[in-house]
Amino acid sequence: MSVVSNTTPLNYLILIGRAEILRVLYELIIIPGAVFEELTSHNAPKLVRDWTLNKPDWVRVQETPIITDSILDEIQIGERQAIVRAQEIRSEFIILDDRRARRIAQDQGLNVIGTLGILTIAAEKGLINLSEALDDLKTTNFRVSSSLLESLADQDR
Repeated sequence: MSVVSNTTPLNYLILIGRAEILRVLYELIIIPGAVFEELTSHNAPKLVRDWTLNKPDWVRVQETPIITDSILDEIQIGERQAIVRAQEIRSEFIILDDRRARRIAQDQGLNVIGTLGILTIAAEKGLINLSEALDDLKTTNFRVSSSLLESLADQDR
């Protein structure tokens, strides 16, 4: 199965050393050109840039045509391209964290999962320890309510 990912989830999974779970869960991760550019920009953490520039073979960059759509214009280019690419290839899932982008993707009939959903599924499959992954996520600038993190950690116990 192949899925399309936006920048943010991949960025955080790389930062916490859990990107490999994507290969196990989904086999092939497709990232649009704009996502590749964001992950390799000088603003990206060095760890993320290096990982992306030497990306494993289960991550593929695919260019996405420019689409003019007033709804998609409300979100960032990486999110726009991820949604368009997911629609084009009829991806089983799209990996997005941004609330507005998630809503737009869902409104367009896409199945959406985010960083926390991926970590939760990986934990359910015995691939990771969820509490440890969440603790690692807290060391980054990942934005989520502490009550949600606590709730997920409690479910893992």
